[in-house]
Amino acid sequence: MQKQLAQLRALTAQRARGARTQTPIAGLTINMMQERTQPQLGVVEPMLCLVLQGAKEVTIGDRVMRYDSASYFLAALDLPAAGCIIEATPEEPYLSMCLALNRDSLASLVLEVPHSPQSDYASFAVSPLTEELLDPLQRLLQLLDAPQDIPVLAPLIEREILYRLLLGPRGGVLRQIASADSRMSRVRRAIVWIRENYDQTLRIEALAEMAGMSAASFHRHFKAATAMSPLQFQKNLRLQQARSMLVSAEDVARVGYAVGYESASQFSREYARLFGA
Repeated sequence: MQKQLAQLRALTAQRARGARTQTPIAGLTINMMQERTQPQLGVVEPMLCLVLQGAKEVTIGDRVMRYDSASYFLAALDLPAAGCIIEATPEEPYLSMCLALNRDSLASLVLEVPHSPQSDYASFAVSPLTEELLDPLQRLLQLLDAPQDIPVLAPLIEREILYRLLLGPRGGVLRQIASADSRMSRVRRAIVWIRENYDQTLRIEALAEMAGMSAASFHRHFKAATAMSPLQFQKNLRLQQARSMLVSAEDVARVGYAVGYESASQFSREYARLFGA
């Protein structure tokens, strides 16, 4: 496996163009950083991320995860997160490749894949890398040298990657995401609403009804899937949006009201608690 990793590392380094490179393969990005970074907040979308050199740390809710070339990070839902590069130098920069997960492709595949045990209900995890997963990832990246083959072969290789993930330790979670009426998919409906209406008052009862659960059951399943309560989830989205708005706005109170806060002092306190300023 080390030989495959070395080959994939070389391919990635050749294709990297700055911190983030969007490749001709839809959903496939290459990342390179020559130094460690401070935590950056954002929303992690459903994706597979493989570190080829260096290491990264991701915080979601109350969980902190480290991953490097011996493991991969998988997220099945849109989640507010903080990530930072913890191992990188100009001589050995941080290198990674990330592939967006296609829910429709998962749905078309699950009926053909044997059920795998579900270790827990979290929608994200760091898992050990295997040769079976590394092989199609390498072939996918090699397609960048044959762009004429991408339209035909990339979907086939991505399907193989999803197949390997479904057989892996997070296969049960991916299967739930692909199923329209699973608990995870019902939590996902609520997440979509919160992301689109982060500035609105959040009512647990209304979200629970949207998800087809009791309020207590919804709260429990939401926190198990995201490592945060619905209110914490919304607060993170609000504060991240506020940070981007403050770049071009001088009225702090107005920004706080715009993202849904009713009290400027509460907004300032929670902003300072999350961002340190």
